[in-house]
Amino acid sequence: MLQNTLTIEDKNLFDEYLNGFDYKTSGLSFTSLFMWKNLNHFKYEIINDLLCISGSSHLEISDPEPFLFPPLTKTGSYDVHTLSNTIHTARDIFEKNGYVFSIRLLPFHMVEIFEKADPCCLDFISDRPNYDYVYLSKDLIELRGKKFHSKKNHLNFFKRNYDYKYIPLSSDMANECIELNKKIISEKQIESTEMDLLKMEEAALKEAFLYYKEAGFLGGAIVIKDKIEAFTLGGPLGKKTLSVHIEKANPEFRGLYQVINQEFCRHAASTVKYVNREEDMGIPGLRKAKLSYRPTKYIEKYIAMFKEDC
Repeated sequence: MLQNTLTIEDKNLFDEYLNGFDYKTSGLSFTSLFMWKNLNHFKYEIINDLLCISGSSHLEISDPEPFLFPPLTKTGSYDVHTLSNTIHTARDIFEKNGYVFSIRLLPFHMVEIFEKADPCCLDFISDRPNYDYVYLSKDLIELRGKKFHSKKNHLNFFKRNYDYKYIPLSSDMANECIELNKKIISEKQIESTEMDLLKMEEAALKEAFLYYKEAGFLGGAIVIKDKIEAFTLGGPLGKKTLSVHIEKANPEFRGLYQVINQEFCRHAASTVKYVNREEDMGIPGLRKAKLSYRPTKYIEKYIAMFKEDC
């Protein structure tokens, strides 16, 4: 859609913009953008000194919809006239290529800025499948109180019955993690749409391991009898949050998901206030799992589209 392909050499440029404003949304971190860059066909351009990123939504697998992320500023604020000009320029690019223009993954706290940029022309539609689930890192580490009683039971069962160690993730663990992921997928009884998403996730995982250190990924693994049985992969999201992109555990071990979550947060998130475990993509089982950890808040996201008469 736009001109430039995202590569590892773009990290410094992207970090300047991604850290230039508190976007809070999981999709606007370099690690997330990098690992999904091929599957979502991310392209970018600098327009009016704002970083514009286009892509295709993977929630519409049969007919991917091109979209624009909210244009990014590196100054900590937005000039609404510049933003308006940028949005209209991007719209022209979309329409010249035969696509309907939309801005996606727009966090709620930025809606007012975009309303001021085009006060009469934009409609904003709630995008519930893409809401981020945000937790206090302290809650996920300590699991205190009645609300975490069942999580603590699973955790304690695992610790009583298995000897394990937690190790930081590294690129040389790629093959073992990918094989574990394949095993988990092969043993699941799931609908075809979710299966497609899981296979795309596996491809994104491979992309992440190619430039694990250079892209700034963070991760950890649980080893049982010298074999990786669970792993998680994430990255920094602004100054106060750690984002979790992928979490996998062998379901044969009761409590293993609780252990990898707690251990990763203990080792990687103890210095930040929040952990963002991303969206549920409208998958009922995933929504139930994310709700079970009692999020402290959601990052509500919206789709912005031009009205017909604008």
